[in-house]
Amino acid sequence: MKRLHLPLLVFVLLAVACSLFFYKVSVLQFPLMPVSQVEAWTVEANVDFVPSGSSVKAELQLPDYTPGFTIVDESFISRGYGLSTQTTKDGRTATWTQRRPGGPQTLYYRVQLVRDNQPAAQQGFPGVAARPELPPALATAADALLDDIRSRSADIDSFSTLLVQEVNRSQPSENVAAFLARTASSLERTQLIVDLLAGARIPARVVHGFSLTDRSQHQTAIPWLQFHNTREWVALNPTTGERGFPEDFLVWWVGDSSSPLTLDRARQGKVTWSTSSNYLDAMTAASQAAAQKQEDSFLSFSLRELPIDVQNTYRILLLLPLGTLLIVFLRNVIGLRTFGTFMPVLIALSFRETQLVHGVVMFCTIVALGLVLRFYLEHLKLLLVPRLAAVVTIVVVLMTLLAVFSHQLDIQAGLSLGLFPIVVLAMTIERMSLVWEEHGPADAIQQGAGSLVVAAVCYLLLVNRYVEHLFFVFPELVLLVLALLLALGRYTGYRLSELFRFSSLPRLKE
Repeated sequence: MKRLHLPLLVFVLLAVACSLFFYKVSVLQFPLMPVSQVEAWTVEANVDFVPSGSSVKAELQLPDYTPGFTIVDESFISRGYGLSTQTTKDGRTATWTQRRPGGPQTLYYRVQLVRDNQPAAQQGFPGVAARPELPPALATAADALLDDIRSRSADIDSFSTLLVQEVNRSQPSENVAAFLARTASSLERTQLIVDLLAGARIPARVVHGFSLTDRSQHQTAIPWLQFHNTREWVALNPTTGERGFPEDFLVWWVGDSSSPLTLDRARQGKVTWSTSSNYLDAMTAASQAAAQKQEDSFLSFSLRELPIDVQNTYRILLLLPLGTLLIVFLRNVIGLRTFGTFMPVLIALSFRETQLVHGVVMFCTIVALGLVLRFYLEHLKLLLVPRLAAVVTIVVVLMTLLAVFSHQLDIQAGLSLGLFPIVVLAMTIERMSLVWEEHGPADAIQQGAGSLVVAAVCYLLLVNRYVEHLFFVFPELVLLVLALLLALGRYTGYRLSELFRFSSLPRLKE
């Protein structure tokens, strides 16, 4: 069991990290790219009416069932009106009220939507539809029509399609003509199809909406048909029987009413829609959409909820585990030798401000000068702690002198010397001098060069906007890094440098 402990821990960490990452990408639709925008639609509903009494009440059905789209924001413009919204089993409704309105009134409701690639949440099967009560003559015509279509269909889907085609024939049969006049509107035909489907015990409904087009004004809603095939609601063109909604079709309300507006003590009510497209930051859109869906349990603990200055700090801190993973790989697998384990990462952090080339030059200059003075201190026979304190002081003096000379020579990069970690420089000088004395200058220079190479590679990761975005938006990736670190913790195989080092041994045996 002890042997399986580490593999199981690594597996659990990988599973948790990958699960959270997949959920955020596929469900919450968090963007994978740092600069990513999504197309958004802004729809504005204009509600016009004329009051006819001392007080007025206006109710507008709001979009709630929006397959293919997700609401990310909404607002109301109704100066002087009381406003309340409520959600019932029939959908969402906004109610405006005012005591003494005067003259024609206009209210506005604005909603912003983004495309949603996730399938719409399916409502459960509503049960078989109740047969409508019809006069005997119409009931006979309906039964004859339904029996004829049933004999030519195989299932609910084909039955519904054939019924739509039959109702919309250019030369309707006697059974259809008994229900509809030739001048029947599209809504009346759709409502008839719903009633006939109910006669076959198939639940159906009318949905109203319009296609989203850029910079469109005075849009009017059109009726569409949906029936339930015991598994899901299926959209159907009420004129042709073609399956599905039109392209970019926004469902505004569901029901038999011809208008989403209901007025009390008002007349001449009318609703028109204006639409326009724009672009939103993908991360903002995903966060707002998740909040609207009430899937914000992750968002409430998101780093984006922190103050901006704290966010900027964690954008860097979250990359440190990745830098340590890189060091472990380069040391234990590749075989590079460095001064310390985390010293190259700290040097790489300073390179973020000084830039790589300038940082390497200044780092080498200070270490070289400090190393010379460190050898001088060796002759003074100082104890360890005073010697380290003296090295720190020497590093500060060198950095100050280099900054002054850089300013006099108009080299602006030298002014960023203060961003170098002083203690790291002092410890590098001390460590390099010890290696120099114990193992010779070759080993000291080799480890110093290895430290700079690792620091340079870490720097390239730390300044990569894509990597920074991934670890800030998906901090669970740190668990993935931890799992890899634990997996590498038991690696005892050959290092790549050793393979080259001992490559001549097989030839010597021969």
